[in-house]
Amino acid sequence: MNPIVLIPARMAATRLPGKPLADIGGMPMIVRVLRQAEAAGAGPVAVAAGDAEIVEAVRAAGGRAVLTDPELPSGSDRILAALDALDPHGERDVVINLQGDMPFVSPGVVTACAGLLAEQPECDIATVVAPEASPADRANPDVVKAILSLPAGGRSGRALYFTRSTLYGDQPVWRHIGIYGYRREALRRFNAAPPSPLETREKLEQLRALELGLSIWATVADAAPISVDTPADLDAARRFADTIGGPHG
Repeated sequence: MNPIVLIPARMAATRLPGKPLADIGGMPMIVRVLRQAEAAGAGPVAVAAGDAEIVEAVRAAGGRAVLTDPELPSGSDRILAALDALDPHGERDVVINLQGDMPFVSPGVVTACAGLLAEQPECDIATVVAPEASPADRANPDVVKAILSLPAGGRSGRALYFTRSTLYGDQPVWRHIGIYGYRREALRRFNAAPPSPLETREKLEQLRALELGLSIWATVADAAPISVDTPADLDAARRFADTIGGPHG
């Protein structure tokens, strides 16, 4: 297995425009994500940027970035474009799609996502889940829940479904974390397909992969990383940065 880690980022976020360059403890958010990915040691790391400003910020910090078409509709389209630009001969057979809005993601989460593809030959796409943060998560449509075939005490299992709906019963509820590891051909197949009926209904693109018959496996992280989607999230991330004093907290 020969992975690469790609971080899609664009300036035109609906709820928080310009967020890749938002300052968090003296460092642009996208650079914090880059540093966490580099610390994972899962493979070379690059930012798949939709804007020249992001490329400039990453390169100024000594990182690698590739400028992609700003009109690309999704992060998976952006990483495929960057992958083809950075690795035109197909030497990288696995690509980790790490979201650019998780400035404190644990390097171990990135490593675990890549490791799942190595451990499970039948896995086409790897991802990550974490325990619910509170009972309120169960009824919150903004919290995506993963339904897994997971043995008692297990740390990884096959994903059966993802939903925004409230789940019945008293079993653990797993929050989905938006980190994906794709085998290269699975990424191509996923991107070539149109949005699926379940994807459209739930507004969750991973359901397209399941409807295509691709196998998704998930590994369990101890906690969901901080994600920055709104000005309030950004304030919380800045407060957290003040408590840790460094990029690898």
